[in-house]
Amino acid sequence: MIVYGSSLSPFVRKVLAFGTGKAIALDLKPAGMGRGGPDFEEASPFRKMPGFRDPGADDGRDFCISDSTAIVAYLEARFPDPNLIPTAPIARARTIWYEEFADTIVMAAGGKMFFNRFVAPKVLKVQGDTGVADKAEAEELPVLLDYIERVVPDSGFLVEDRITLADISVASPFVNLAHIGVGVDAARWPKAAAYIAGILARPSFAPIIANERAMVAGMG
Repeated sequence: MIVYGSSLSPFVRKVLAFGTGKAIALDLKPAGMGRGGPDFEEASPFRKMPGFRDPGADDGRDFCISDSTAIVAYLEARFPDPNLIPTAPIARARTIWYEEFADTIVMAAGGKMFFNRFVAPKVLKVQGDTGVADKAEAEELPVLLDYIERVVPDSGFLVEDRITLADISVASPFVNLAHIGVGVDAARWPKAAAYIAGILARPSFAPIIANERAMVAGMG
């Protein structure tokens, strides 16, 4: 199975970590930012990362889909064990909420920082709006960390006291923030800091992050 994109995208990283957590082999093909060609465009008609292809999944035909939520839903349905999206109604609802919280609310703030401090200057070779990034870090990020600090259970997992899509989704954007030197103040948010560090240290994330650090270092 193929994932199209770059793991520097929190959404691509989420899919890769989800697949690793389920012991599914996913082949990452570089795509996005003008890369990927016809195969990527078939999987993602609007050229958004990630795209996905499962060769021979549909009566011998390739199954293609885009959007990280659609991809992990497909993987969960096709490979139900170990389950990373709970089946109990309340636990499932909470998992979907935390994924939405990460994908829309956390990324709204994190995206402003990462785009203007990294993507614009390092990838697009244009000047980013540092004022927008600075404001997001000063005003938006603390509210999100206040929330995480409040909701993280003592177990260190958001739902059912075990790793689920909720944890994978919420932790993923914080890798991007680390790449631009934005950390979580453990004195102000001790539970949130420990939670994020613990999830990102898991085998599903650690190798991905190590590869990204080398990539980011190579880009200066």
